[in-house]
Parts: sequence; C-alpha cells; structure tokens
Amino acid sequence: MRLAAAAFCLLAVTGCFLGSPTEPGPIDREVVLAPGQSTTIEGTSLSLKFVGVMGDSRCPADALCVLGGSATVKVEVGGSGEKRELTFETGELKPATYHEWSLELVQLMPYPFSATPIKPEDYRATLRVTR
Repeated sequence: MRLAAAAFCLLAVTGCFLGSPTEPGPIDREVVLAPGQSTTIEGTSLSLKFVGVMGDSRCPADALCVLGGSATVKVEVGGSGEKRELTFETGELKPATYHEWSLELVQLMPYPFSATPIKPEDYRATLRVTR
C-alpha cells in the first residue's frame, strides 16, 4: 500500500514538472514559400501565405551599384479567424510580430542578375517563425 501511494505521489509530482500537453511550447521553424503558396505551422493554428514581391530594386549580382536596393515582400498571416498582411524589406531584415509569434524574412531568392529578369512566380521567400 505504501509503495502504491509513493508511486502515485511520484507520478503526480512528475506531471507538474512536465506541464500540460495543451500548453504551447516554443517553436522555431523556417518555411520556404512561392508566391500565392500557403502553409500552416505544424501543431499550431498559424497560417502563412506569401502574397508576392511588390517591388525589387536590389542591385544585380553582376553589377556595381552605389546603393544595395531592396525588395518588398508581402506575407499574409492568420490564426483563429483573424488575418493580417505584413510587409518585409530585404534591405532591413527586421522581425514582425503577430500575437505571440515573431516572423522574419530570412531570404528572398533568386537574387537578380542584370541580364535575367525575374518572373513573379519564380520568387521564393524563406520565413522564420518563432514563439
């Protein structure tokens, strides 16, 4: 009987330290999206959609420019029925917040070359999502 009581107490104390399975845990994920493509972060209700590149004035890799330029990337984020559009600039890689989430544009590919225009559907945005 004492053994059973001790085992029960041990399980109860261990359960307190492990936390509830419904508690949101930390998340650190990177996703790569094409324009118009959506994804939901696994284990969450957070959805991301790469709306597109609204302007790309980055200095081509094969050119010499005084300024580096920037590209404007639009991303739609949503969760629990609410949606918001976020704007990222490649020239200032600052994270944006959406509720408890932090979103960051890590990379926009392809990088421009002067002789090869980039078609809108060829862009790929790498986004990091953390909580």
